[in-house]
Amino acid sequence: MARSLLVAVPEDAAGMRLDAFLAAQGCYESRSQAAKRIDAGAVFVNGAAAAKKYAVRAGDTIVYEEAEAVEHVPLAGDDIPLDIRYEDRWMLVLSKPAGLCVHPAPNHYGSTLVNALVFRYGRDNLAHVQGDDRPGIVHRLDMDTSGLMMCAKDDDCGNALQELIRVHDVDRRYLTLVHGRVAYDTGMIDEPIARADYDRLRMAISYKPTARNALTTFTALERFDAGPKDQGYTLLECRLYTGRTHQIRVHMEHIGHCCVGDSLYSWGQPAAQMGLQRQFLHSYYLRVTHPMTGEDIELWDGFPHDLQGVLDQLASRSQGRTEAGERILSRLRQSSPCGGFGRGRADRMR
Repeated sequence: MARSLLVAVPEDAAGMRLDAFLAAQGCYESRSQAAKRIDAGAVFVNGAAAAKKYAVRAGDTIVYEEAEAVEHVPLAGDDIPLDIRYEDRWMLVLSKPAGLCVHPAPNHYGSTLVNALVFRYGRDNLAHVQGDDRPGIVHRLDMDTSGLMMCAKDDDCGNALQELIRVHDVDRRYLTLVHGRVAYDTGMIDEPIARADYDRLRMAISYKPTARNALTTFTALERFDAGPKDQGYTLLECRLYTGRTHQIRVHMEHIGHCCVGDSLYSWGQPAAQMGLQRQFLHSYYLRVTHPMTGEDIELWDGFPHDLQGVLDQLASRSQGRTEAGERILSRLRQSSPCGGFGRGRADRMR
């Protein structure tokens, strides 16, 4: 069990953010580590939980759990092919395949996207805005989520991209197939998320002080009839306005429509998972104003083969597409150079 330690805020540190203060005092190795520990409920100010952006005051008493020792493993490059959809001197956008972990983690130190970026560009030619163990990374996708993801080559661009994400100026949209018939064509889920108390691998809807706000909107694209071993399915477009861990998966579970193939949050007979070995969740659309050039960049990414295979199996059970479904799925098909779903393209809009 981690030890609880105490630190008092001196007068010359008044006004600092809580996470920055803890890092400056050496309580944690970095500001990002401090922020994670605060979000996990391991830090208390004057006996109460506080947000990482809390401005500390002289005389505040801070109790924090000592971070567990982390085994540092040299970050080596790994020759993993990258499917790059946009690239310039400051940033790139790639299509991440399912099964590729974004960055090293305990018991998973190699064969990650970070290792691939280091091999291709070198550590010194990547942004370090998320720490020295995550060069190039400005946001992430779950290991078994596929699709478009931004990376940065220098800190100025990396910080700017993170700020655009923070103020919701990056349009990120996902496609997910969920269990059951979603009755409404559109909806919004505004429920805070925190790590689950009963299973540290899961996130959950929570109203604890350490929970973080999370907002997802969804649009129904196509519905599929129920079969003998399932309750039917609905293909949704989900739009993120925040970027919490497992956000779409948790929000879909909350409304009773788990993502198909999701072994962590889904339930039901194995046959209802349509043979998927991962969640049906794909980051298919990204639009961002380039922070260094002002150029608007729009990217589309068609379904990977495993997800398209599921839709092919369900085609005869379709109840028809919604108007949004016709528009989005037709546009997605046009994005593929082969005329079918698959590799997408980037559009530079003037």
